Amino acid sequence: MTTRREFVKKSIMAGVATGFSVKSYGKIIGANDRVRVACVGFSDRHRASHVGPFAALQKEMNFEMVGLSDIWNRRREEGKAFLDKQLGANVQVYRNNEELYASKSVDAVMMSTADFQHALHTIEAVKAGCDVYAEKPLAETMADNRAVLKAVKDSKKIVQIGSQRRSGTNYHAAEDFIKSGKFGDIKMVELMWNVNQPGRWRRPDLVASLKESDVDWKRYLMNRPYEKFDPRKYLEYRLFWPYSSGIPGQWMSHQIDTVHWFSGLSHPRSVVANGGIYQWQDGRTNADTLTVVFDYGPADKPQNGFQVQFTSRFSNSAGDTKELYYSNGGMINLDTNEISDTGGLREREAKAMGMKANLLSPLKLEGDKVASDANTGGDPLTFAHIRNWMECVRSRKTPNAPIEAGYQHSIATMMSNAAYRTGLKVTFDAKAQEILVGGKPWKPF
Repeated sequence: MTTRREFVKKSIMAGVATGFSVKSYGKIIGANDRVRVACVGFSDRHRASHVGPFAALQKEMNFEMVGLSDIWNRRREEGKAFLDKQLGANVQVYRNNEELYASKSVDAVMMSTADFQHALHTIEAVKAGCDVYAEKPLAETMADNRAVLKAVKDSKKIVQIGSQRRSGTNYHAAEDFIKSGKFGDIKMVELMWNVNQPGRWRRPDLVASLKESDVDWKRYLMNRPYEKFDPRKYLEYRLFWPYSSGIPGQWMSHQIDTVHWFSGLSHPRSVVANGGIYQWQDGRTNADTLTVVFDYGPADKPQNGFQVQFTSRFSNSAGDTKELYYSNGGMINLDTNEISDTGGLREREAKAMGMKANLLSPLKLEGDKVASDANTGGDPLTFAHIRNWMECVRSRKTPNAPIEAGYQHSIATMMSNAAYRTGLKVTFDAKAQEILVGGKPWKPF
């Protein structure tokens, strides 16, 4: 059994990124108490990405998985068997979150339910007095987004959004380089996320086995318009609006978050988008191919700013994932973790205009390349991100991806979704915190 002294020592060694110290640790209330955690929604994401880091860290951090809430009877049974085996636990199962929170048995939750439920489930958790590790996207409507931001800030609970790039040392190095002024002004960002996976987000075998009597369908729908039970929209929700925006919420939300982080800007000025269902004609309503173009910069200085282009396709994986930042002096490549003078202003062109060359000095960013395969959480970044959340639950310090980060990436993903679905240029009213289409608030459904 880990002694308090061993736990403090290990926590200090692992907590440099969050500013842990012996002095600050000694002031933490309940530092010796075990943190009781529940899984809200036993999903593939939780199984593949959360459980491994939790298993490796639970003893050191004095955390314990004690509960599981899921509205599908099969997931409750499978989840308990899996968590008990992997974590050496004896989790109690609950039919829904109401039962879970009524038990007064948990201090924190790891939540990975359907995209449209993240905001509402986070609200439930913080109102029940729990800290939260919440998967992204945080929200798919501005009403949900505003509600969860207020609930979390009012509760003062620790909420970590599952944007694991914010715990990557290479991303922190890139942030430092940009904010130091050495990079120059960002002028263009190119983001890419391509796969060729017919089965991505599909669950045909499970769909065939799921019956309405197995789940609480009305509870699943939450605040979405009522419709008859559809097992595909329960199990393959990422393919269907309004349960998910698909590509923007699942993939773009990761990459656009780094744009906000590095630039210090909280939302785009405008967004346009184009795409469609070009490859997989399987009844889905979310695009399998999408291009989104953003304009970022100060609202009162239209001449200042930069463009972001995001492209994604399901039909061909060439290019994989890329995050490329450009300035007049060169580029940052977060695929190769290199800063270079590629494309920078060279002497010949500069001299012709009476200017000086502007070329960045080559630099290697330390850190791991983020995973981009089907298991985007089975990488060192997710491990570091979950550790950071655990540390902040202890220290009460702000985590690497706080609620504001989730709120901001959600604005960008929603603007992308609105632009794609309306075919119009979308803007954002910062005063009203509303997405505007044609100068009027967007009505998502």
